[in-house]
Amino acid sequence: MESVPESQDPRAEHRRLYPRVTSFRSRRGALTPSQQRAMDEMWPTIGRDIPPARPVDGAPNEDAFPAPSHPLDAPAWFGRTAPLIVEIGCGTGTSTVAMAEAEPERDVLAVEVYLPGIAQLVGGVQRQGLTNVRVVRGDGVAVLEDMIAPGSLEGVRVYFPDPWPKARHHKRRLLQPRMFSLIADRLRVGGILHVATDHADYAEAIAEVAPSEPLLRPVELPPRLADANLPISVDRPVTKFQDKAAQVGREIHEFVWERVVEEGAHR
Repeated sequence: MESVPESQDPRAEHRRLYPRVTSFRSRRGALTPSQQRAMDEMWPTIGRDIPPARPVDGAPNEDAFPAPSHPLDAPAWFGRTAPLIVEIGCGTGTSTVAMAEAEPERDVLAVEVYLPGIAQLVGGVQRQGLTNVRVVRGDGVAVLEDMIAPGSLEGVRVYFPDPWPKARHHKRRLLQPRMFSLIADRLRVGGILHVATDHADYAEAIAEVAPSEPLLRPVELPPRLADANLPISVDRPVTKFQDKAAQVGREIHEFVWERVVEEGAHR
């Protein structure tokens, strides 16, 4: 297919006029030999890497990941047609692996930028023999914008996003009004957005911002997440990160929204 010059690409023009501040921190780390083996063996099948963007002067920008060049063909990549869940910021993949294993009838696309974390996830996928997980190393917002079709997702998971606690950094937080609108657009009617954070100020900000999105309706959760009757599981495993938060007395705040029909639209 003939490529569109950047000057004629409306997405490129939009990014030029409305540059987006990244919500992630760039972190480096070496892989262990076992992690490297898992990556060598599994990545060609289950992974896609969006390389760091380079500015005009050619110097690498570790915090910039360009938009994917083409939409995701999930049935081709997963080898089947199944409900798709996107997890943004999967960390080391503890929740990703456990929840994918518990829901073999659903496919999971995990998005992360931290390579050692990705390697741990890939190792977990290999050990458990999972076939319903795929991984993208890149910017979760760009993945949703450019790889995911509107109304195509069964669920979106955002667990413990970077809280950017300093007031001057709040603009970097992932869960802003624009992000809620983007997620709502990508979810099918009845699809689920599940967010968890241990940062009280971020939780308060989320609770204030989310109601501005009319296509997302809050879901009241039962005391036990395993008892929630929803299209996707919200029963997260307790991770080491969550354990540490509990040990210092930080409360875990859970949010779930359901994608609803646009007012005035016909079913």
